[in-house]
Amino acid sequence: MTQQSDVKEAATGAANGTGAASLTEAGGASALFPSYARYPIQLVKGKGSLLWDAKGKQYLDFMSGLAVANLGHAPEKVAAKVKAQLDELWHVSNLFHIPQQEVAARKLTEVSCADAVFFCNSGAEANEAAIKLARRYHQKIKNNGRYEIITFEHSFHGRTLATLTATGQQKVKDGFLPLPAGFVTVPLYDMEALKAAIGPQTAGIMLEMVQAEGGVYPVEPAFVEELAAICEQQELLLIVDEVQTGMGRTGKWFAHQHYGIEPDIFTSAKGIASGLPAGAMLAKEYLREAFSPGSHASTFGGNPVVSTAIIATLETMEEEHIPEQVAEQGNYLKAVLQETFKDEPFVQEVRGLGLLIGIECVAPVGEIVLLGQERGLLFVTAGPNVIRLLPNLKVTKEEIDQAVAILAEIIAAHISGKGN
Repeated sequence: MTQQSDVKEAATGAANGTGAASLTEAGGASALFPSYARYPIQLVKGKGSLLWDAKGKQYLDFMSGLAVANLGHAPEKVAAKVKAQLDELWHVSNLFHIPQQEVAARKLTEVSCADAVFFCNSGAEANEAAIKLARRYHQKIKNNGRYEIITFEHSFHGRTLATLTATGQQKVKDGFLPLPAGFVTVPLYDMEALKAAIGPQTAGIMLEMVQAEGGVYPVEPAFVEELAAICEQQELLLIVDEVQTGMGRTGKWFAHQHYGIEPDIFTSAKGIASGLPAGAMLAKEYLREAFSPGSHASTFGGNPVVSTAIIATLETMEEEHIPEQVAEQGNYLKAVLQETFKDEPFVQEVRGLGLLIGIECVAPVGEIVLLGQERGLLFVTAGPNVIRLLPNLKVTKEEIDQAVAILAEIIAAHISGKGN
C-alpha cells in the first residue's frame, strides 16, 4: 500500500468512526468531559516528522505530542518489537517477575546515575512516586519525620493533587481546594527565600532543569550548583523532574547531566516509550529500601508491552546516538531561529536546550499557533507570549529549515494583520 492510499484509508476510517476515534456527529454532544480545549483537527496517521488529518492534509510536526514522539511517529524498531510482544503476552501483575521490566530498568541505570527504577504510567505518577519516596525515606529509614518538599514558582509537576500542589502555577490549582499539606513554593533564584523555607520538616527540593511549561527557561548553572550543595549540607533529597527534559530531549540522556550533578531522585516519562503510556522514577541505591514490599505500587506500570517499548526506544537511541544528534540539531535550530529573527522586534528572545526551544514574543502568540496549523506546521505555546518548539529527536536540517521558514511567514502575516 502506498503512503497516499494508506493515509486515505486511515482518514476514511476516522470519518466513519472506525480505526481512529471519530469526531462527534454534527450537532451531537461529546461523551467526553470538556477538560481539553481541543483544536478542530483530527490526526489519523503519522510517520517520522509528518502527520495527516482526517481530510488528508499533511503537517510538519514540531510538537511531537508534547515531547512524547521523540523518535518520530511510528518508529519502525519500536513498532516491530511491540507487535511481537503483543503476540506473546500483554499484561501480568507486578506480583510476578517481568523480565522485560528488569531489562528496561537496567538500561536506564546504565545511561544515568540511578541505581533503582520504579515504573508507572505517566509523568505525574512518576513525580508522585518521587514525593512519596522522599517522605518515606525520611520517615522510615532516617526516622526524622520530615515530609515537606520545596518547589519553585512557574514550575509544572503534574495534575494529581500532590503534583499540582507542588506546581508553582496557581492556574492548575483553581477549584481543587483544599490542597494537601507538605509543599512550599519559592521564587526561582531567590536563595534567601529558599534558605528561609528550609526547616525541620523539609525532606527535599524539587527542580526542573528547564522550566518548559513555565516559558522554556533553562536554570542557571550557578544556582543549581549552590542548590545541590545546600541539599548535601542539610541532608535534603534533591529531586529533579525530567518528565519533559529527559530521554535525550536536551542533548544529553537527562538534562541534569549538563550541570554535572547527580540528583538523589529524578523522574522520566513522555518520550520514554515512544508514545505508549509510561513513566519512571529513578533513584540512588541508598533510597531502595524506603520502597519496601507493599509501600508503593502500580497495576499497569512496566507491563510487558510498555517495557518492550521502553527497551526498543533506548536501544534505538543508543544505536543511532540520538542525544549527540540532538545536541547538534538543537544548536542548528537555535542558530537558524536567531538569524531569522535578529531584526524582528516582535521576537524578544530565542532560548532553550537541545530540541526544547522557546521563542519569547512581545505579545500573545495563540493566533500564530492557529496560523501555523493553517500552513501545515504544528507547535505549541509555553505561556501566553512564548512559542515552544518540540520537534522529534531525529528531525533533519531540511525539516528545521522548512519549519523556520513557515514560522517566519506566519509571524510576518500576524504582525501585518493579514493572518487575522
